[in-house]
Amino acid sequence: MVTRTSEAEWRGALADGDGSVKLGSGAFEGRYSFKSRFQDGPGTNPEELLGAAHAACFSMALSLVLGDAGFTPRRITTSAAVEIERSGDGFSIPRIRLTTNADVPGIDLGTFTTHAEAAKRGCPVSKALAGVEISLDAQLAEQG
Repeated sequence: MVTRTSEAEWRGALADGDGSVKLGSGAFEGRYSFKSRFQDGPGTNPEELLGAAHAACFSMALSLVLGDAGFTPRRITTSAAVEIERSGDGFSIPRIRLTTNADVPGIDLGTFTTHAEAAKRGCPVSKALAGVEISLDAQLAEQG
C-alpha cells in the first residue's frame, strides 16, 4: 500500500482570508482564496487540483486498459472540468466532465470508446468520486 500526503493551511475569514496548499512530494505549492475559488482571482482552488488529479489518474488508467488489450498509446491528453455549485446551506461538486484525446495506432473509435469507458470506471480517482456524475468525451487523434 502507498500513502500520498498533501497539506493545506487557511488564514482568516472566508471572504478575505487566504491559504496555501502543497504536495508532499514538493512538486507543487500554491496559494488559494475565496476569489481564486469562486471568482477569477489569482491562485489555485480545490476543484482545479481535483480535476488535475482526476485527469492524470484517468490518463494512466486508460494507458493500462489499452495496454492490456494489446494497444500502445503514443499520447493521451485528458482535461477535467469540475463544477461547483451552491447546494443547500453549502456547496457541492455535482459533475466532472472528462475530455480525452489519444493517439493510439491500430484502434478504431468504437473499440477505443469501450476501453475509455472501462478506464473511467476503473480509475481510482473516479471510484473515490462515486457520488459525482462523471461524463466522458473520448476522441482519437486524427491519423495522417
